[in-house]
Amino acid sequence: MQKPELFISNENAFQMYQTKKLKFLIYIYPMGLINEIAQLTHLSQEAEIFLREHMQSRKIKKGEQLLDINQACNYLYFIDKGILRGHYFLETKEITNWFAQENEFATCFYSFIAKKPSVEGIQALENSEITQISYSALQTLYSTFPETERAGRIITETYYLKLEERLLSIQFKSAKERYQNLLETKPSIVKRAAMGQIATYLGISQETLSRMRADLG
Repeated sequence: MQKPELFISNENAFQMYQTKKLKFLIYIYPMGLINEIAQLTHLSQEAEIFLREHMQSRKIKKGEQLLDINQACNYLYFIDKGILRGHYFLETKEITNWFAQENEFATCFYSFIAKKPSVEGIQALENSEITQISYSALQTLYSTFPETERAGRIITETYYLKLEERLLSIQFKSAKERYQNLLETKPSIVKRAAMGQIATYLGISQETLSRMRADLG
């Protein structure tokens, strides 16, 4: 008896190709960014492949500038390992504007969205590993896979919520309350960032921060 010929349709062949391609890309790139976006919205196999094809992994040394002040910010960063800070100069004084650590997104949102030079820079405080994706790639992702727009909206909303909380904290909370809030929400920052950076982030002098640390033990 003649054995029947095996037939693979073009659709099945394409699906097999996409599956193999995805497995290869998973092997190359870390899962952090993909997992984070997948928690915010449904990711089809095609959308995941697009993301993996357009994101890049980078290793940043301690003290290295990921973005310089007055440079346009073209990327959204996801921190796989390490810690970053946003900083700017007020006259001659350097101010730390924000900290971001593992499993958090980071960028200079005004520059990223408005496509203008950034008023702040981004610096690694430790040897760090990040995954980045460009603004143009994200816009193509949203238009090609509309369901992913939800993830972009949540990321943006979360950023502006944190910004509002920071402004309210500076306006209405005491220095001690701001420091205690940092200890509660991001305790590792206190151990990983320099005292001067933490002090300017809290809007206090380094001497005041030192006294509060001593009082709180």
